[in-house]
Amino acid sequence: MQNFYYSIPTKVQFGKGAIEMLPSFVSQCKCGIKAMLIYGGGSIKKSGLYDKVVSLLDENGIEHIELSGVEPNPRLSTVKRGLELLKDFDADALIPIGGGSVIDCAKAIAAGYYYDGDPWDFTRDSSLITNALPIIAVLTLAATGSEMDGDAVITNEDIPDKRDIMSEFIYPAYSILDPEYTYSVSPYQTACGTFDMFNHVLEVYFNGVPDTYFDDRMMEGIMKTIVHFGPIAVKAPENYDARANLMWAGSWAINGFIACGKAADWECHGMEHQLSAFYDITHGLGLAILTPHWLKRISCEKTLDTFVNFGKNVFDIRDGSDEEIAKKSIDAVRDFITSMNLPLTLRDAGITDEKNFRLMAEASVGECQNHIVPLSVDDIVEIYRAAM
Repeated sequence: MQNFYYSIPTKVQFGKGAIEMLPSFVSQCKCGIKAMLIYGGGSIKKSGLYDKVVSLLDENGIEHIELSGVEPNPRLSTVKRGLELLKDFDADALIPIGGGSVIDCAKAIAAGYYYDGDPWDFTRDSSLITNALPIIAVLTLAATGSEMDGDAVITNEDIPDKRDIMSEFIYPAYSILDPEYTYSVSPYQTACGTFDMFNHVLEVYFNGVPDTYFDDRMMEGIMKTIVHFGPIAVKAPENYDARANLMWAGSWAINGFIACGKAADWECHGMEHQLSAFYDITHGLGLAILTPHWLKRISCEKTLDTFVNFGKNVFDIRDGSDEEIAKKSIDAVRDFITSMNLPLTLRDAGITDEKNFRLMAEASVGECQNHIVPLSVDDIVEIYRAAM
């Protein structure tokens, strides 16, 4: 197990009616009289959440402005648009209402508020982030875990490229998690979000850092929870227990806890970030399509014991040799994906050409070297091709 430092500064209010705490949280962020609402499309207005938030702010004398239209893969141009809005409005807090994309956009704006240069600079040098506006996240989609971590992913549409921003300054100060606000998420987006959180755990689990018995057993429990409740939430969107367990599992999948002593590259995420940067597909869908092929590529003697534990402890596979259990575990991942009605090929997701594959592989190979099974550019291209 590696040495590590661990801290989660985010305070979480979880459960039915949690939104009532919003004014109190805003008031605890500096002066607490001005806020920027950040959201995507019209779903929060259809659900009534937007009206509830505005009413709570108005009733408590909290002035606000709005940034709407945040994309599923939040763009650098939208971050800059938010910063422009803040020039004449000194917000005390940012309130992103939505899933990970909206929260990630807020994080980039929060850091960019105190920086004179291009926010894209943060993807190259996180030390440029020296302060950030407080963030109060209102989660409406369980997926990325951005409500409880110090990471954001932004797409520079002009290049195109998709990169991480990481800093202790961009952890949300507070996160409001009410599972009922995920009831309106479509079966498709529920499935994509579910696989995203599953993959967050999977990539740490298979990164090859030895002697992490405690971490591994915790991860198996989180993955087993996700595998159990994901299909239920897809089929029964208003099943509170399913939504609640997925929401909490998604937060713990990527708040750093399971990676304590177990840090290494996230190969599949690196490959998918380029896939969604070039083709603008949903991140969780891209991961679902790539992951079985990535698992097959890293299946070898060095990872066999991990595959056996994965098969036995996550999918209850008991029969067969170690090699057979390893193969069956990859089949079980495919079955999990299809149980949520997600496609298994890039072609089924509307990607019909290979012209960008080598460029994508060259852009992602740097994130595929510090792993028990390092990948070359050619390896990555073959994974993309196998996924066609």
